[in-house]
Amino acid sequence: MNSDRSPANRSHPDVTQGQVAEDFDRIVDDYEEKINSAIAFGGREHRFYIDIKREKILDLASEHFPTIAGLDVLDLGCGVGAYHAGLEGRFRELHGIDVSSRSIAAAKQKHDFVVYETFDGERLPYPDGRFDLAFAICVMHHVPPKQWSGFCAEMFRVLKPGGMALIFEHNPYNPATQYIVRTCDIDKDAVLLRPRTVRKLFEGAGFQEVYTRTILSVPPVGSFLTLLDRSFGYLPLGAQYYMSAAKPSRA
Repeated sequence: MNSDRSPANRSHPDVTQGQVAEDFDRIVDDYEEKINSAIAFGGREHRFYIDIKREKILDLASEHFPTIAGLDVLDLGCGVGAYHAGLEGRFRELHGIDVSSRSIAAAKQKHDFVVYETFDGERLPYPDGRFDLAFAICVMHHVPPKQWSGFCAEMFRVLKPGGMALIFEHNPYNPATQYIVRTCDIDKDAVLLRPRTVRKLFEGAGFQEVYTRTILSVPPVGSFLTLLDRSFGYLPLGAQYYMSAAKPSRA
């Protein structure tokens, strides 16, 4: 048994990237409904969590770069572009890419300020060093495990020297997260990654300053709970976690 596979998952078939694309093509029309149904017991809708992670991306980018207005940014595995509405005008360019062609078609109808493309799940259709920042939100657990290393290597390749990679993932140590993944049809073939697994993958791809923190230990509503959630980030309590990593600058 692969020790990086979470007990939250019902089965672990050898799913291909093509099958993942077909699965997400089928659920484009009711994606939000499925997500909201799975997380309903928590009393918050998907939009609440989208807003939190989008702000976290902006905060982390602002800490890493002198200014974010001139950045070229890639959302890898963007789906229907759920995070993009709140990012209009924040960067110089925003690109989104996904293996699901129907998801990309839906995203294009909503956000004309984003440059969208599809790909085969392996080689990104961008030249080396194209982007300053690349992020992937709850994407890696849908990537077949045998492609995890390639996924990280492609993020490294398309980032500029000094660029930043951000990953958001479900925390397999959190019981509520395990329940959601176990009961949500969208995650039927998901393989959850432990934080240390993600760190090792990105370190192996050549990234530096790799670290992870949990989020959503408590709903970060208001300044006090936001500070409390951040203070819990060093503990394996949060429903999700993020990883930040930097591509080394040229010597």
